[in-house]
Amino acid sequence: MRVKRGIHRHRRVKALHRLTKGYRGMRRSTVKKAKEAVIKAGQNAYRDRKRKKRDFRSLWTVRISAALRAKGLNYSRFIPALKKANITLDRKSLSELAIHHPAVFEKVLKEAGM
Repeated sequence: MRVKRGIHRHRRVKALHRLTKGYRGMRRSTVKKAKEAVIKAGQNAYRDRKRKKRDFRSLWTVRISAALRAKGLNYSRFIPALKKANITLDRKSLSELAIHHPAVFEKVLKEAGM
């Protein structure tokens, strides 16, 4: 007896088209190109989840460095001074303090002996 797979293929293609919503051209409409596009998008998403952490850490470093330069100090001396003073603030919170709460950032600088 002949096995008909029409409904299974339609469900699979429909699920694929749900994933390619918003893509342009053949990347959305044809099955082969859509599947390639979804695989590539998954690879990019995986890679960029790791990249995002790196990018944010460098952004925080740049912000802290800019705040320190305005006071005539530099980043490479500031971080060891924090460690020596046992101040365990991370770069994210230091950057937030430098931007939004400069008075508190001044106090951190004094505590670090700078």
